[in-house]
Amino acid sequence: MTVAYKAVVLFDGVCNFCNSSVQFIIERDQKGYFQFASLQSEIGQKLVAEYGVPKQIESLVLIEGGQYYLKSTAALRICRKLSGFWKALSIFLIVPSLVRNIFYDFIARNRYKWFGKKTACTLPSPEIRKRFLE
Repeated sequence: MTVAYKAVVLFDGVCNFCNSSVQFIIERDQKGYFQFASLQSEIGQKLVAEYGVPKQIESLVLIEGGQYYLKSTAALRICRKLSGFWKALSIFLIVPSLVRNIFYDFIARNRYKWFGKKTACTLPSPEIRKRFLE
């Protein structure tokens, strides 16, 4: 049975850059539109299977409107819902994903080298914790 969510962001839970990106989204998602789960979590793996997301995916996944979006498409669709200037970045959705993902993949390939990996989880406030799926 599929559970209905507004939008779920699946992220690499051990990646410092990915975790910082989640915090960035939370700070600019004033309406609380997004919920979050790490790809490594039980719920993350359940959603990957339920929506047919490729199992080898290690990057950002957005589940919205009954379908999933990957890489730069996911990032730009997330930007559409953020406050301030960030909404404007969604204009880049008109650029073919093949071109956009060249930049996305470059950052993704180097994210551990540049930003490192987490060895422990940060405990969010109870209010923020509600936005993480368990």
